[in-house]
Amino acid sequence: MITKSYYNISERKVLLRLVDILLIIIGLFLSSHYFDFNYFSFSNDFIFRWILLLIFYYLIFGQIFMLYNLTTSNNRYTVFRSINLTAYFTTIFYVFTPFISPQLPLNRLQIVCLFLILSLPGILWRFLYIWFFFSTKYSKNIFFIGKSEKIKNLLIKVNDDNIHNIKGYLSDKKVDNVANFHEFSGTLLSSIIKNNISEIIVSLNGFPSEIKRNLNRELILLFSQGINIVSYEAFYEDIMYRVPIENLKKSFYKYLNFSKNSHNRFYLLSLRLLDIILSVIGLIILFSLVPFLFFVNLFANKGPLFYSQQRVGKMGKVFKIYKLRSMVVNAESNGAVWAKKNDKRITNFGRLLRSTRCDELPQFYNILRRDMSIIGPRPERPEFVKELTETIPFYKIRHLIRPGLTGWAQVKYPYANSVKEQEMKLLYDLYYIKQRNIILDFKIIIKTITTVLFYRGQ
Repeated sequence: MITKSYYNISERKVLLRLVDILLIIIGLFLSSHYFDFNYFSFSNDFIFRWILLLIFYYLIFGQIFMLYNLTTSNNRYTVFRSINLTAYFTTIFYVFTPFISPQLPLNRLQIVCLFLILSLPGILWRFLYIWFFFSTKYSKNIFFIGKSEKIKNLLIKVNDDNIHNIKGYLSDKKVDNVANFHEFSGTLLSSIIKNNISEIIVSLNGFPSEIKRNLNRELILLFSQGINIVSYEAFYEDIMYRVPIENLKKSFYKYLNFSKNSHNRFYLLSLRLLDIILSVIGLIILFSLVPFLFFVNLFANKGPLFYSQQRVGKMGKVFKIYKLRSMVVNAESNGAVWAKKNDKRITNFGRLLRSTRCDELPQFYNILRRDMSIIGPRPERPEFVKELTETIPFYKIRHLIRPGLTGWAQVKYPYANSVKEQEMKLLYDLYYIKQRNIILDFKIIIKTITTVLFYRGQ
């Protein structure tokens, strides 16, 4: 059997979290025993509860500030920033959590010590991680088989991710800036063994029948040697987090289906409870801001504070969506137009509303009315839906679930102001419909918070 030590994406993320937790516990223990740090007492009956709460906060804020994003983890500056933000907010929330965390210390320097315990060991560990785990020694050696026009974009993407090590690709033509091109020569086995390949990504579409037969015989032999054989479509979804566009054009039923959770009553009830809880919180925030927003709107955004618009919801039902007005009055006097990045119709005050996502707050009313959900495909206007349905295959599928205030397409591909970009967003929406589950919903909520905090998608 051919084997190679490597750490895949999920293993790296688990490793980062486990070491973070271990460093927090060790740091607290050593500080309380060998330094003048008495905020934590390991002899206290509540120590287990205190540590669990601290770890919970750290992991949540670590997710929000992208501490476990592998792209962030590969850069010393972003790692330093993310750890300090995570440690800061963990410390603030922890010391002001009544009854569950230890009593607030009289010596406020103890709070500074807690911040240092959460940040300094983590920074040292992450720098070691960058130096050690981002070497090709711990990358997965992979090999591609497929026509160049199909595998080109994925090859380029994987070639720069520091997680996969492309040992070669068998194709009809060479792909620019990707080394180790192989033309089919009748046998792959010797090349695979020599390069210690762990996984082969395969798409035989477009190859002549004789070459397909020979490749299949080789792949069966390689599989029996312990090498993982993965379809191009499955690998694409794991890396790109969207459905391959080819799947929309033929034999879609082989690759596209509904998540079992779409009919799971417990999941749907949990999602509805989340909708209600977050909507109530969101409307409370809106009502508390309305006096201030109304006053500023009088001078900086003259005209109505609220506006409504027709949108297409579940099963194609049209409903009225509510937002805070961010554009000039009569912005669409000449007809419906897609909003663009840096759209000139957006007022200065409206730009602030959009950057903070405050303009979306009235939509919590739509969520309470069940027009929308917290998570789902973004509802579009009937004028655009008509055009997109006629142009993009399977566009209507996104209307089979309730539209959302946020969604997988929004956090992965925020702006879409053309048919081509709408088609790209559809690939993410279909991925969500296919993979829909509690973990993915949690990721979307965290990514939405991150988007707001870092002003992304503006």
